[in-house]
Amino acid sequence: MSDTAATAAGTTTDPTTATGLKRTMEQRHLVMIALGGVIGSGLFVSSGYTIGEAGPLGAVLAYVLGALVAWMVMCCLGELAVAYPVSGGFHIYASRNLGQAWGFATAWLYWLCWAVALGSEFTASGILMQRWFPGISVWVWCLVFGILLFTLNAVSARVFGETEFWLSLIKVVAVLALIIVGAATIVGINPVADGPTPGLGNFDTDAGLFPAGFGGMLVVTLGVFYAFSGTELIGVAAGEAKNPEKVIPKAIRTAVIRLTVFFVGAILVIAALVPYEDAGLDESPFVTVFDIAGISGMGDVMNFVIIAALLSAGNSGLFSCTRMLHSMAAEGQAPKAFLRTTKRGIPMLALCVSMVGGVASLLSSEIAPSSLYMILVSIAGFAVVAVWIAIAASQLSFRRRFLAAGGEIAGLHYRAPASRVLAWLSIIALVASLIGVGFDADQREALTVGFPFTVICLVYYRWRHGAGCFTPQGQDAELDAAVTASSRK
Repeated sequence: MSDTAATAAGTTTDPTTATGLKRTMEQRHLVMIALGGVIGSGLFVSSGYTIGEAGPLGAVLAYVLGALVAWMVMCCLGELAVAYPVSGGFHIYASRNLGQAWGFATAWLYWLCWAVALGSEFTASGILMQRWFPGISVWVWCLVFGILLFTLNAVSARVFGETEFWLSLIKVVAVLALIIVGAATIVGINPVADGPTPGLGNFDTDAGLFPAGFGGMLVVTLGVFYAFSGTELIGVAAGEAKNPEKVIPKAIRTAVIRLTVFFVGAILVIAALVPYEDAGLDESPFVTVFDIAGISGMGDVMNFVIIAALLSAGNSGLFSCTRMLHSMAAEGQAPKAFLRTTKRGIPMLALCVSMVGGVASLLSSEIAPSSLYMILVSIAGFAVVAVWIAIAASQLSFRRRFLAAGGEIAGLHYRAPASRVLAWLSIIALVASLIGVGFDADQREALTVGFPFTVICLVYYRWRHGAGCFTPQGQDAELDAAVTASSRK
């Protein structure tokens, strides 16, 4: 049995993997990595856009759908992550179960998503800092934040986990405060708020319950799925988890439950208090809610929290980019130089290259910022949906190959419930979101840029490796280990 297969079977005792990465993360780190990657600008800023486009009830239902699809995809991911507990995660699942070309495209799409998003987070944080320091240019703050996150990621995986734990805690407290204060204002028990009790009157708009129709809800689903992106970071960090067959499934369940409470609860409060005609991207709806609640001075507090949220998401994204490049190199899908690690187990060259991607995207603060920023965001949204589709499709293929090899479903350490149904439902919902953005001129860049990029990846890999790269290449060590373990359970 190879070292990788031994790791997959849970038999390795060395805290350092064969790839040089160290298993130093625990369940609380994995949960907070997921929370840190998700609770960011998608909730604190973009939620206002979702409400404005889909209406109050449409926005709430869109986020309920987003949470449901995230759970379905994460169930598929949980089964794969336990069978393949290797750092880098789901692009390896696609390579093993769909074909090397699909894994190659998945890896580069996901890396590009987070590299581009990293620059977006830096730029947004720099813009928000001008509230307090208007005389300092945005690029200066971008440089400061870039150096800070680079240093945190260059120390060790455990320092990353601890940092993300505390950054995420700040955001969790902010979301809970919004839900509690907002709920109190809605039912009229907030003594500070002025005027009549708001109740749920916002949902009964002049244009009905769905002022934008069901089409409006469909159009925003891509953005909602992007808002939930980051939960799959558990899969990226799987290679650095202790006892992955026990930790990963529990971490996925915990993360999805908490995200559902935070996202749906927050959107429900915001939709009930902020008129959908006034919702948008001009101001964080969190700040608006506290203004409606009559709490003065919360603008600066929430501005700080949102900056922390953006930097936390960037921190998670940089970690993901770095580990993805390292794993791609191990698979032969990127230069071998990315395999080199420091004595602390950090793939430094991969970290530096990932930072270059973020720095390049910072040009959005100087060169056509609005148009370039929208292009970058649309690419990120397309990439996340494509990766989720790859996860679900990989799980379907894994089950088929696992059974064909003589494996016993009851013997899997973690089984996705009703796996075929969940996987297909998630794929249908994700494809529908791509169709929906085709009807929205503001988001159409997701298709005009995302599809060609994917095709280029596939054509390039086909040119280098031949037609056989589009199908699974027989059994692999991890599949053999999973089959063997299932027969012994």
